Amino acid sequence: MTVTELLETVRRVELRTNRLVNDTMVGAYLSHFKGRGMDFEELREYMPGDDVRNIDWNVTNRLGRPFVKRFREERELAAVLAVDVSGSSAFGSGNLSKREYAAEVAATLALSATRNGDKVALLLFTEQTELFIPPRKGRRHILRIVREMLAFTPKKRGTDIPAALAFLNHALPRRSIVFLLTDFLENNIGGTAVSTRRFVSDSAMPNNTRRDVIQELGITNARHDLVCLHLHDPRENHLPDAGLLTIEDAETGEILELDSGRGYVRERFATINEARLEQLDQSLNRTAVDTLRLNTVEPFAQILQRFFEIRRARRRR
Repeated sequence: MTVTELLETVRRVELRTNRLVNDTMVGAYLSHFKGRGMDFEELREYMPGDDVRNIDWNVTNRLGRPFVKRFREERELAAVLAVDVSGSSAFGSGNLSKREYAAEVAATLALSATRNGDKVALLLFTEQTELFIPPRKGRRHILRIVREMLAFTPKKRGTDIPAALAFLNHALPRRSIVFLLTDFLENNIGGTAVSTRRFVSDSAMPNNTRRDVIQELGITNARHDLVCLHLHDPRENHLPDAGLLTIEDAETGEILELDSGRGYVRERFATINEARLEQLDQSLNRTAVDTLRLNTVEPFAQILQRFFEIRRARRRR
């Protein structure tokens, strides 16, 4: 991609995501994330209607009448975009690759955060931390984030989600909103865009590796507000009837030849990958981390908006 083409693409993404934010996303983002942090401000005497959960019982017992703690909303938060740029992110059966789709989703979230007065940070990762841009504000900063998401050339091709989350847990000094955008296809757990190793063997994801991923998701969610956005291309589940195919594992370079013209081959491919998604869903459910699967050939704005609305309603209960 030339510099001119890159600038045109960045501009197109900015215009498109600006429209999405104006039309749908800003309300959902503002209503859910505004004022999530709270700073203690003062004590005052209890008044009818005050939340009894804010009563300071030590002061109440000492003075003989109820006092409550008052809090000031911490308006400025940091939204962190943790984007998987491993080899499998280059795959796309529609108009956009998963990486391009992720860039549009992340840009929409970044603009929503900016409208909310929040800072935005970016982490690009593979099997290592490729790039980290600390939280800042401003249009130029957002444009830089979009540019890096589209044009950055990673040094590695594999995926290590736990390492990326561990890096953020050390790099972020304050509680933040972390959006993890990944296809959850890790080269060390047998999954890639074409799932070659899982097609060769029906063996399930190694339990020890899966626990590592799930454990780190739980740790990050305890320290921050973690939202997992699972980017899924439908071609990863279904092979076309296209005869003999040579498939390359995007993260290891492993080659597999198969005859997609045979029905049982297509059925086995679908069965293995459906089992992978089911297993992934079960593991993610155990973390209590809010997760949304986005189909990379479908629009995302309204789906994302509805997800935030459901999440907000659930947390108010």
